Amino acid sequence: MTATAAPQTVPSRTAALAGSLPESAVLAVLRAALQEDAPYGDITSQTLIPAHARATAVLNARVPGVLSGGEVFAAAMKLTDPAAVVELLVRDGEAFAAGTALARVTGNARAVLLAERVGLNLVQRMSAIATKTAEFVALVDGTGARITDTRKTTPGLRVLERYAVRCGGGANHRFSLSDAVLAKDNHLAVLTGGDPAKLTAVLLAAKAQLGHTTHFEVEVDTMEQIEPVLAAGVDTIMLDNFSPAELAAGVRLVDGRARVEASGNVSLATVADIASAGVDVISIGGLTHSVTALDLGLDIDLAAGPDADPEVEFSGAAAGRPGTDPTAG
Repeated sequence: MTATAAPQTVPSRTAALAGSLPESAVLAVLRAALQEDAPYGDITSQTLIPAHARATAVLNARVPGVLSGGEVFAAAMKLTDPAAVVELLVRDGEAFAAGTALARVTGNARAVLLAERVGLNLVQRMSAIATKTAEFVALVDGTGARITDTRKTTPGLRVLERYAVRCGGGANHRFSLSDAVLAKDNHLAVLTGGDPAKLTAVLLAAKAQLGHTTHFEVEVDTMEQIEPVLAAGVDTIMLDNFSPAELAAGVRLVDGRARVEASGNVSLATVADIASAGVDVISIGGLTHSVTALDLGLDIDLAAGPDADPEVEFSGAAAGRPGTDPTAG
């Protein structure tokens, strides 16, 4: 397939991403995924492929997008074959066209095939998140609004998915419940019984328990809640499910006294209007909870030629007996 011209890349983004994905977190995900996918080894490859056969494979893009997870893909290959050579041809955060070769791996053929699905699953999902995020970021360009994710992530994959949001030019909300106070509608209902007159007092009492570095955010779903919440001196006020007109009115009412976040009913069709209301942050659960994996494929490079000794005997399933660790190489 002939590659068409790729969209312009963002060098500053790719530079900022370097080293921001913890290796220990990546390896933990990969080990769990490989244990799930091949608990006793890959019986197909162990039956068909000579133990010492080698292969070169290319990670190809079937559709355009923004890459995220190149290092994760490389780590998957290195985990099953520490001697594998992985060349990343496109950097995380870079846009690519359909037909682009994204990475090339040369290593033990069994090991490449063992890591294939795990590596692909993760890089496809991460690149889908980065691509979707980049679409939202482009639509709010010039407004001053930041696109952020939420905690609506795949259990166990949050560190990867939030990194993917950064690859697409977005920003991260709080990573976990431990990182910041975010009082939402259910918290306020328990505290106030639905009486806005109690908001300021309960929020001030809560704020008094916090250290000076802890961010304090409160979600509101009516205009009447805004003044009582602001009176407590919160850092950010989240306007949830407000229309663009209501958001604009809310921004005027806040008048710089807190950061304004918009949330709820955000789509590619609505995000520009939401941003034009003057909000500072737009949080979007759909960046991570409902993306469709980007169409990437791993293809054996036949041009590289065969790299197996036809005289080598098959080793059967020796590497895959029950109890064997499939990540051991």
